[in-house]
Amino acid sequence: MVYIALLRGINVGGNNKINMKELKATFERAGLSNVVTYINTGNIIFTDDSRTAPELSSLLEEAIASDFGLSIKVMVRTIEQIAAIMAALPEHWANDGEMKSDVLYLWEEIDNESVLEGLKLTPEIDRVIYIPGAVLWSYDRQHAGRSGMNKIIGTKFYSNVTVRNVNTARKIHDLMKAAAEL
Repeated sequence: MVYIALLRGINVGGNNKINMKELKATFERAGLSNVVTYINTGNIIFTDDSRTAPELSSLLEEAIASDFGLSIKVMVRTIEQIAAIMAALPEHWANDGEMKSDVLYLWEEIDNESVLEGLKLTPEIDRVIYIPGAVLWSYDRQHAGRSGMNKIIGTKFYSNVTVRNVNTARKIHDLMKAAAEL
């Protein structure tokens, strides 16, 4: 089975620094196969045929704590879960000079469509879609200062998500598909 581990809050603003080569070795020592890291923000694709996603999440959190001395939340998702999220992501959503689009991957505690009710959205600016496992959020950069995205930092919601821009999310999906062909 192909999985992605999404680590929350590493290598951001000089905090929770983890070298990707060392992190790959940690995953391999934990018994995972075909380990591939993508960029520095904690995206690790791997295969495992004997454990569930929750078991893998616990295993990896413990391994990271042991190897790096850091308490890092690790979200593990299957290729099928990521494919469903990508299928819901509008093709024209971009992360470029004109548009900012993100995938906010949800921890189970808040993975419900009702999560949208607690967000302070600006309807004429924010485009938001709930899909099981994620909130997809986009706005035009010219309205960045008025987007509700600015109001989520420091909230309970924000502490229960890990965010990737759509370019990263699409690349992760591509890497997972490639791993499935091995």
